[in-house]
Amino acid sequence: MDFNLTNYKIFNTVASTGNISHAAKELYISQPAISKAISKLEESLGVPLFIRSSRGVRLTGEGEILYEYTKSAFLTLSQGERNLRRIHELGMGHLRIGVSATLCKYILLPYLKNFVLTYPHVKVSIECQSTFKTLELLEQNKIDIGLIGLPEDLKNLDFYPVKKIEDIFVATKSYLENLRLRESSVMPAYSSINNESISLPSSFIFKTANIMLLDEKNMTRLFIDNYFTKNQIETNQILEISNMDLLIEFAKISLGVSCVIKEFVETELKQELLVEIPLENPLKAREIGFAYKKSAQLTQTLEKFIQFYRTTS
Repeated sequence: MDFNLTNYKIFNTVASTGNISHAAKELYISQPAISKAISKLEESLGVPLFIRSSRGVRLTGEGEILYEYTKSAFLTLSQGERNLRRIHELGMGHLRIGVSATLCKYILLPYLKNFVLTYPHVKVSIECQSTFKTLELLEQNKIDIGLIGLPEDLKNLDFYPVKKIEDIFVATKSYLENLRLRESSVMPAYSSINNESISLPSSFIFKTANIMLLDEKNMTRLFIDNYFTKNQIETNQILEISNMDLLIEFAKISLGVSCVIKEFVETELKQELLVEIPLENPLKAREIGFAYKKSAQLTQTLEKFIQFYRTTS
C-alpha cells in the first residue's frame, strides 16, 4: 500500500466535515485537489470510501472503519504536538546523569538542587556506578552526561572541570598510637601521637597497618595503586570497601587506615575524630568534572544543564 499522510489527512477532514467544500476551506486547498486525493486513496486501498450525492458525501462501510483509525491517529498526533509545545514552554525534558555514589553525594547533589529549582519540570535520572561504568554508558549513549574524575584519555569526550579533590590517608589517633605500641619492639624510638603531628613515618604505617581502599573497579583505586607502585610502597593487609562513606566510618571505629577524599572528611578532621597521615611523597590533586560525548546530539535539556554548571562553577 502506498502510504500518503497528506491523502489520509484530506480523507479525515472530509469525513469529519461531511462536505468537500468545507474540507477545502479548512485545509486551504481546492475542491478538485481534494477529489483527486480521495480518488487516489480509494484506488490505492481498492475500496470506495465515500458515497457522493448532491448534498455532499457520506462514508461507506469501509470508509467508516478507516475513519475510526485516522481520527484516532490524528488525535494522537495533535496530542503529541501539544505536549511538545508544553515541554518547550515549561522547559520540560529528561536528563540522564552517570556518577559514582561518592561524587553524587558530595559534589553532584548541590548542582542538582539548584538546577531543579531553576528548571522544576525537568526529569532527572541518576545512574550510580563507578567512573569506568559511567564512561561505558556515555559511549553507549545510555546517559547524557557523567560526573567523573579526569581520565588519562578523554578520547571523544568533552570534559569541563568543576572541582579539584585531594586524596589523603586518615585514621584515629588511638589506632595509630596502638600501632606504635604494637611495633615498639621493632622501632622503639617512636614517640606518642599528639594533636599536632604523627611521629610514625607513612612508609612504616603502610607496611604495618590495615589499609582500607575502595574496590578495584574504581578510578580512585587505580590512582592509589599507581601511587603505591610508583613510590615502591609496601602495604600490609588491604581491606576493600565498596564506598567512601564506609571507608570513613570504618576509619572512625579504628579498624585501620582509610584512603579518603580530604574535602569529604573536613568535619572529622576539625573535630579530631580522624587525623591525616603526612605522606613522604604527597598525592597529586585530581580534577573532577562533567563529561559528555562530543559527537552526541545535545538535547535542549542537556544544553541547559551544561550552561548551568558552566555559569555556577
